[in-house]
Amino acid sequence: MRYILSLLLLALVVAVAGLGFHWTVNRVYVPEGMSLLLRYKGPFIMPDKGQAKTGSWAEEGEIGVLEKLRGPGRHFYCPLWWERTLVSDFVIEPGKVGIVKCELGKELPPGQFLVDGDIGTTEFKGVLRKALGPGRYRINPYGYKVTVFGTEKEVTDNRIKYSGWVEIPTGYVGVITNQTDNPALNQSKGVQENVFPPGIYPINGREQQIDIVEIGYRETTVAVGKVRNPDGSLKLDESGEPLVANEDEGINFPSNDGFPIQMDFTAIWGLLPEQAPHAVKTFGNIDQVENKVVQPQIESICRNNGSKYSAVELLVGEDREKFQQINRDEFEQTLEEKNIQLLYGLVRHIYIPIEVRVPIQAAFVADEMTLTREQEQKTAQAEALLRQAEKNVGLETEKVTVDTDRQYQSKLADGDREAKTTDAVTAKMAAAIRKETAELKAQAVTILGEAENKGKEMVEVAKSDRFRLAVEAFGSARAYNDWVFATGLPEDVDLKFLYAGEGTLWTDMNSADFGIRANIPIEQSKKK
Repeated sequence: MRYILSLLLLALVVAVAGLGFHWTVNRVYVPEGMSLLLRYKGPFIMPDKGQAKTGSWAEEGEIGVLEKLRGPGRHFYCPLWWERTLVSDFVIEPGKVGIVKCELGKELPPGQFLVDGDIGTTEFKGVLRKALGPGRYRINPYGYKVTVFGTEKEVTDNRIKYSGWVEIPTGYVGVITNQTDNPALNQSKGVQENVFPPGIYPINGREQQIDIVEIGYRETTVAVGKVRNPDGSLKLDESGEPLVANEDEGINFPSNDGFPIQMDFTAIWGLLPEQAPHAVKTFGNIDQVENKVVQPQIESICRNNGSKYSAVELLVGEDREKFQQINRDEFEQTLEEKNIQLLYGLVRHIYIPIEVRVPIQAAFVADEMTLTREQEQKTAQAEALLRQAEKNVGLETEKVTVDTDRQYQSKLADGDREAKTTDAVTAKMAAAIRKETAELKAQAVTILGEAENKGKEMVEVAKSDRFRLAVEAFGSARAYNDWVFATGLPEDVDLKFLYAGEGTLWTDMNSADFGIRANIPIEQSKKK
């Protein structure tokens, strides 16, 4: 018995010692914001599975670093078999982007340098395609290295390409340029057709670069320099036109009659979101679209078309409007072919030399004055006709007034006459109706009297027929009278029967003791 108790006590001591060792030596507490990195050292007695493969995570039972980190809380790992290391969570602040490089795994196929997949699910070594945005991440530092970037800019040929923390403001879109193929999204290397709308994007510069392109309409004006007064106002020549500072500025060309012409032109143009990738791929950016396409086309089209017109045609008349429309239509077609949107194109001003402009303007003014005089004469004639028409209108108004009054009086007399005629006819008809009513009333009295007499007659006939039928039913008038007599008797009649001899009736009636006194119903009395 003592031996058994000793064994139990020893077992209890060993259990308590083991439990104490487990909760003191083996226990590891991981606080919030940290994780536990484990490296398996291998057993001392039992054989193990050997070392993990070089450049790979350790599998269960293999000596090496485990890929999975243990989160906050209590964990129990014996330090004899496990190397335990606390590591902090990786925090990426707002405005920053994390680019992850995996240092364990297989080698990438030739020609590839980006690794697909998220942290903890990668198969190859290399830079992860996916960038990490702001936040807190549990990352095993043994296999993954994170580099934090802000907004990265790369300037090439006056083009700025963005990566890292990319902010696309309102009124802009982000044109995407892939640095390599993306089989998962079925995208090839180069500029993509889809764009990023305004927003914030974490971009891996090894995978993509973003061109921020303004969309909507903008103005481009090609104009000559003008001479200004000290107060900043335009200096004008004797005919009131602005003085040109440099004859080589703006759009300049010779007219078909040999005079030097200068011109101002303004275009309102822009890009829609779906047009931005083509502009980036073809021209570079929005400024290069303006410098390489819009402005050169304005000058080229206006020069080519302007040289087909004379100075007079460019100054006045319908030819100038035609010139304006031709320039706009041709300019719009050219931009449309280059996938650029034109809202409006306007020839703002055409500068013609004063020695040509003044005679043309003088002739034009003279023509206009002649037309003005002609119009003034036509106006005077029209005014005279107007006055005559006003007099005619007054005369006709009086005529209409008098005729209207005459017709009114005539219609009024006709109305009175018709009203009196109607009253007479109405009175006559009323008398006829009263006469007819009286006759109908008399007929009604006669018919009513005849009906009453006929009714009385029918009543009497019915009574006589009733008596006749009753007599016929009883067989004789005596029988009917007896029936009438019998039905007239009261129900409680008291009959007395006296039996007497011949000649003794009266004497017997005086005696109260003779005879039989009996109450006999009417029916029996009738039978007797």
